[in-house]
Amino acid sequence: METIASPNDGHARRTADYKPNIWNYDHLQSLTSIYHEEKYKREAETLKEEVRGILGAFDQEDPLYKLEVIDEMDRLSLSSYFVEEIYEALASMKSSKPSAGNEDLYSSALYFRILRQHGHHVSPDAIHRLMDKEEKLVMSARSDGKAMLQVFEASHLGLEDEWLIDRAKAFATNNLRLFNLNDDLDKIAKCPLHWSVNWFNAKQHIQGKNKSTFHRLAGLSFNIVQVQHQNELKEVLRWWKNLGLSEVLTFTRDRVVESFLWAVGVAYEPQYGSLRKWLTKAIVLVLIIDDVYDIYGSNHELHQFTTAVERWDPVEIQQLPEAIKRCFWVLYDTINNMDHEIQKEKGCDSVLPHLKKVWTGFCNALFVEAKWYHTGHSPSLSEYLDNGWISSSGPLLSLHILIGISHDITQAIHVFNNSKEIIRHSSLIIRLCNDQGTSKAELERGDAHSSILCRMREANVTEAAARGHIKNLVTDSWKKINGLFISAPRSQQPVIRYVVNTARVATFIYQNGDGFGVQDRETRDQVLSCLIEPLPLA
Repeated sequence: METIASPNDGHARRTADYKPNIWNYDHLQSLTSIYHEEKYKREAETLKEEVRGILGAFDQEDPLYKLEVIDEMDRLSLSSYFVEEIYEALASMKSSKPSAGNEDLYSSALYFRILRQHGHHVSPDAIHRLMDKEEKLVMSARSDGKAMLQVFEASHLGLEDEWLIDRAKAFATNNLRLFNLNDDLDKIAKCPLHWSVNWFNAKQHIQGKNKSTFHRLAGLSFNIVQVQHQNELKEVLRWWKNLGLSEVLTFTRDRVVESFLWAVGVAYEPQYGSLRKWLTKAIVLVLIIDDVYDIYGSNHELHQFTTAVERWDPVEIQQLPEAIKRCFWVLYDTINNMDHEIQKEKGCDSVLPHLKKVWTGFCNALFVEAKWYHTGHSPSLSEYLDNGWISSSGPLLSLHILIGISHDITQAIHVFNNSKEIIRHSSLIIRLCNDQGTSKAELERGDAHSSILCRMREANVTEAAARGHIKNLVTDSWKKINGLFISAPRSQQPVIRYVVNTARVATFIYQNGDGFGVQDRETRDQVLSCLIEPLPLA
């Protein structure tokens, strides 16, 4: 951790020494694509009708075929075009064919995973019965690996009290190793399907496939939607450039592109363009303010800044250094403007009181962590996480998401207020994944505590053991999310799904380190794939 003296007040300020932004914003502004042309949109609409015809004939097909088609559509990020058709197919399958998919381990696991993934409560009993039979067999055929992979994936849809699902995961893991599928296992264990962002993987899944109607539609859809994402990114970059903060806030991260990627991972669908722009701005502000609290501000300055946010009053920042003043003004102006845009677009009353409340909660949580650092307090893991799920920015992002997704703002606020547990556990995953990815660098800088350090000190264990414990906490939160999602009202599941997507994006961003702080690894590859390079189509 380096320190620098502020030229105005002599206060020694820390710096995280973040790497400079790697993206050429002028180049991004110049991106063009042929897929904005109407002929591609017309072809995509024609293909959608062909797919609807295929789905309309579902009643004549066997249950396994239906499940595999729906699974393929999920992987190709096509499900959002056929929500009603998929819902009717699964509801019919569940009610009229309760034993559907129970003939073998592969189809039973697929049935279990797809139905639960789409919000239906189904029993894992068939998997348990068939797994018991499998354990008694000497499995020599490599094709059994297909069933083991499906069981492994299905096991991530388990609930808190389903300990046999954990046994199924262990069973599948051991047998995948027997089949020499270690490469597949290592890949999916880090980010199984249920924890993954479908849109981030869709391009890879489309490539190399036979160009069926589904795959042609998926390729066209990807490229057409990518054009829209590029245009939205350009707009956000113009906003960022007009702020002129890069030259003033030298202590913080310039990560606009990565913030937009996060927003795309939460909601990629064309109809959510405004949400992506609002969410990107919120994430950019989260990063800036997080750095103010973590590395830049003194305890007194942070107290004043927190008070100013709580009161939403610029008068409170008059005595603060210029850089921190700028941070407040950017937050103040951006959120006020966002409120006006939401009112105009949604035809609703001001949501500013709700936005102010979550930003205040976020800043208060950051201030708690800053006070721990400045006073040398070592929190217990429980104390850390009770505050950390809020400092993760999860609740703040969840409100922005629900407002952006919903047509009815009153309903959005209702869902936010009545989904505290699922928001809490999604936020905990953000916090824990963040800590797993950033704790090494933060320890080297001497930053505030992470869950890993808290566990190491509290239990007197090694870093490796602490990381193992944190991984288990992540799994526990996913189990709680699974149960809460399935038990949520059917009408609310579609919007709640986008809140849970924040945990999925966090899993990707921090899977191999700090995907925000260090841009030139998986995050860079994903930006290129999702936002810049179209999918080659014949």
